[in-house]
Amino acid sequence: MTLLDAQPVAVPAPTRRGDAPRRRGGTAGCLFVAGYTLLLLAFGVFPTCYAFYLAFTNDRGRFTGLNQFTRVARDYRFLPAFGHILLYLALWLVALVVLTVLTAVVLRSRVRAGVSALLRFLYYIPGALAGVASVLVWLFMLDPDVSPASWLLHRMGLDSFAAVLAPGNLPVILVLIAFWTGAGGWMVVMYGALNNIPDEVIEAARIDGAGPWRTAWSVQIPMIRQWITYMTILAFAGGTQLFVEPQLLQTASLGRVSPTWSPNQLAYVYAFQQGDFNGAAAISVFLLALGLLCAGLLVWRSSMFTLEER
Repeated sequence: MTLLDAQPVAVPAPTRRGDAPRRRGGTAGCLFVAGYTLLLLAFGVFPTCYAFYLAFTNDRGRFTGLNQFTRVARDYRFLPAFGHILLYLALWLVALVVLTVLTAVVLRSRVRAGVSALLRFLYYIPGALAGVASVLVWLFMLDPDVSPASWLLHRMGLDSFAAVLAPGNLPVILVLIAFWTGAGGWMVVMYGALNNIPDEVIEAARIDGAGPWRTAWSVQIPMIRQWITYMTILAFAGGTQLFVEPQLLQTASLGRVSPTWSPNQLAYVYAFQQGDFNGAAAISVFLLALGLLCAGLLVWRSSMFTLEER
């Protein structure tokens, strides 16, 4: 009798005792995420619900519909604040995606393993600094009187600290600070994503005649597009919450930088200088809607959660 003549053998259904490990695994999984879930509810879901409540009511708790939103949108500081943050996000996301992915590809394909590990460690070091410390470091770097790069600042026509912190320069300065502190960690993530690509795929591309850059553009980058989308969503969400950096720059410049430069600063002014928590909540809901809209668009266009057929 051959294998083709063999009759299929019925496999008995698993017993209840056999299901016990699966149940124990499910319990362990629930316990594993329980702490995160509690923190998410306490510091994410509940504050968001409370912000929605404040945004649709007045200081007496009465429902006002969209009145809070229309009121803050008519504020002369509202459109400039959102315009500043959108310009900053455009510069920040382009710089982050292009330079981070490019650096990761170069480290993966053109640099020896030992040197690559050292460079990745050096790239990550600035990310260990808190946002406040990063701003202080860059205040030192951008002051033409004490900066090690003062010669470059003078060549650019920036002869004083006030000239450096001119309103038109602020988006570029904030992008430099954000890239210096945040890009290193994402380079490590992108490098790990590239390492997950099977060597057989890269070798097949080389056999087909693809050079390093063609391989990166046609093979490596498409295969890590979901990681790139993930990075872009988180970077966008973090960028919309910009507060510490422009606030410290505003203090250091002795008022040359607007105290309502970003939407978060404007919300802070509403809440703690004007005592208008309802208006501040409306601004926060605007930011939430902007973040969700862009995240949904990126996920939809990139098919981030589409299961690939094996």
